[in-house]
Amino acid sequence: MLLYVVIGIVALVLLFVIIVAMQPAEFTVVRSTSIAALPNKVFPLVNNLRMWPLWSPWEKMDPDMQRVYEGNDEGAGATYAWNGNNKVGEGRITIVDSNPTDKIGIRLEFIRPFKATNDVKFTFKPEGTNTNVTWKMNGSNGFMAKAFCMFMNMDKMVGTDFEKGLAAIKAEAERQK
Repeated sequence: MLLYVVIGIVALVLLFVIIVAMQPAEFTVVRSTSIAALPNKVFPLVNNLRMWPLWSPWEKMDPDMQRVYEGNDEGAGATYAWNGNNKVGEGRITIVDSNPTDKIGIRLEFIRPFKATNDVKFTFKPEGTNTNVTWKMNGSNGFMAKAFCMFMNMDKMVGTDFEKGLAAIKAEAERQK
């Protein structure tokens, strides 16, 4: 009888491993909003990492987090590292591509609570007197991340933060108009 229980447990673990392994290795989270301001008013809020405390949803999760800025103040080469509570963890943002009022490419490196490197892209498309801003993040899922994503919806979890950030960018850009 004990042998059957052990075989059953091994079979369940093996089935779980197979199901996790079959999960997507890549993920994408995308959110957009329309802002009643021209791209030259919206773009600097993202391109200058010192402006992020005005709108980043993670800044509000730990106002006491440590911040270190390196490199350029804005644009390619600008770097922002943080170390905070368990909600925001520790990581680093580096702007790797900056095309004024058009797009910003960012390398996002998480150190804690888990290690990961993701590509982030902001695009700014003029639409009359408005700007359509899109925030997109691509990344890879290792085995543990695949298992985590079986129980937590990454798009919904991170997408909610993107929505809050875009709403704050919108409010700040429209306030500065």
